[in-house]
Amino acid sequence: MIDEKNIADLGAYTMDAKRISAKSRSIAKEIVGDETLEDKIRQRVVIATGDPAFKDLFAFKNDSLTRGVDAIQRGCDIYTDIRMVQVGITTKGHECTIRSFIEFEPAENQSLTRTAAGAITLSEKLNDSIVVIGNAPSATLALCELITGGITPALVIATPVGFVNAAESKEWVRQLNVPSITSIGTRGGTPVAVAVMNELIKITSER
Repeated sequence: MIDEKNIADLGAYTMDAKRISAKSRSIAKEIVGDETLEDKIRQRVVIATGDPAFKDLFAFKNDSLTRGVDAIQRGCDIYTDIRMVQVGITTKGHECTIRSFIEFEPAENQSLTRTAAGAITLSEKLNDSIVVIGNAPSATLALCELITGGITPALVIATPVGFVNAAESKEWVRQLNVPSITSIGTRGGTPVAVAVMNELIKITSER
């Protein structure tokens, strides 16, 4: 019999999918451990990437999981940097609206990246939201500027990947007085951000 608590994916509907999901979670528990809710997040990322090294590449700041769960329970808005992150986040287990920064890029934008311009356009709408950035360091930097100016998301999940401003932008997030979950260094990406958000939704749904 499949242990439903071991199922890693709310989208695992068939018996075969549930079996694979449960086995993956069992392996990830051996790699990561299973003592805390933070371990659950690390497990999900290790599963999503197939990379055990990610268990040591995460930082959780300012009661991030509690704040994230509370925000999901009240049906907060979720904003992502790109559509790939948006479509990867499950619509099951919550009543949040999921939108991307790209949707809010002003038509006259000629200077900023599309994601950074969208974040700046949203501005105060990001208050009390969950922001999930998996790709764009520029969006992370723009978000940090907004937070420094007084915008207060309920939670920031930032795992942008790359060699230009990825590590630096995430370090800035960690220095801010905002709940955050970030990957450390240049590694990260869309699958990582989606895994973190989907596991947080799973944790919320189990409550």
